[in-house]
Amino acid sequence: MQSPKEQIVNELLVMDAQGGDAKAMEKLVSFWQKPLWQHAFRLTDDSQAAWDVTQQTWLAIIKGLNKLHDPAKFKAWAYRITTNKSINWIKKREASKYVSIEQLGDHQQKECEEYGVKELLEKLGIKKKTILCLYYLEQLSIYEISIALNIPQGTVKSRLFNARQELKQLWDKYFDN
Repeated sequence: MQSPKEQIVNELLVMDAQGGDAKAMEKLVSFWQKPLWQHAFRLTDDSQAAWDVTQQTWLAIIKGLNKLHDPAKFKAWAYRITTNKSINWIKKREASKYVSIEQLGDHQQKECEEYGVKELLEKLGIKKKTILCLYYLEQLSIYEISIALNIPQGTVKSRLFNARQELKQLWDKYFDN
């Protein structure tokens, strides 16, 4: 979650970038590159795809930045683009390919083995996986998720509730035996 100071700096960078300041755009990319890549990776489960999605996201951001009327909505807007680009990549993929635990880095392996959450997230549909990732991993608010997914806040709440329920059922099925 951004601090108030980071939020203000981010908004100023967005406004400067909208005004054509290349340095401001460079700073935006520098600040948001890793979080957007991580989100794309969580959705696609493919490192190279995440880079491709992130690159496509930045092209869309650069192209459409002047259409963003409220700089405070940049974060949600950027996540919306990343989510949409990730979903497009997933739809184009012929067969579902999930990262096995053996293919993960040591840190990720430990996290998966300790909690099993990543494995469970893979069993959810893309909508449920996306909403859980945006809420818990990216720490977007209900309001920001509604902007990112272009759905009403009530729909976000109900999808979040349903995703939590299904995740809990999976948890109980696989880990509470």
